[in-house]
Amino acid sequence: MPGTLTRGAVALPLCCALLLTTAACGGDDDAGSASASANPSASPAPSGSAERQKLAKTRFVANAGLAAGATYQWIVKPYRAGTFKKGADGRTFALVKAGLAGAFAYNRLKAAADNAKGDPLLSKAAAPLTAGIDSLKDLGTKFRRGEVGEGDVGAFESVINSVKEAGKSAGAEVKDQVPSTSQLGG
Repeated sequence: MPGTLTRGAVALPLCCALLLTTAACGGDDDAGSASASANPSASPAPSGSAERQKLAKTRFVANAGLAAGATYQWIVKPYRAGTFKKGADGRTFALVKAGLAGAFAYNRLKAAADNAKGDPLLSKAAAPLTAGIDSLKDLGTKFRRGEVGEGDVGAFESVINSVKEAGKSAGAEVKDQVPSTSQLGG
């Protein structure tokens, strides 16, 4: 019983101190916005145009790399191994994964194209690729249905290679980054 009384005697002043500290931080709106602007982690916006361009290239490389990795890992590689052929072991699962990878790659390629707009050199290099990226829009669904052909796989490979070349010519080399299975679905 004496230990319980001691804990209660310590807990009460701690709770009061926390309440007073929390109430003191509530302040007016002007003070809150001033502290938010002073906190660099509250607004991660780049400060100069050089930093914005660097972030554009970095994001482009990350998004294009994820698209390339997903395409190779779950579309090109299984296709070349014959996993998409009728009667192949694991065909259904491979086609579902390819469908998810196709949708994921399309999404990341669209994001990479948007990122490219933040850098003048990269923007010029990536501008002609938008039509190719747009042509991939419905291929994810085609994979899931099992209606995939060599031309569909070739379209993904061609667009990915074009994006890689555009990045390389603008000083933003793209390397394959295989996303996790949970990234594909989420």
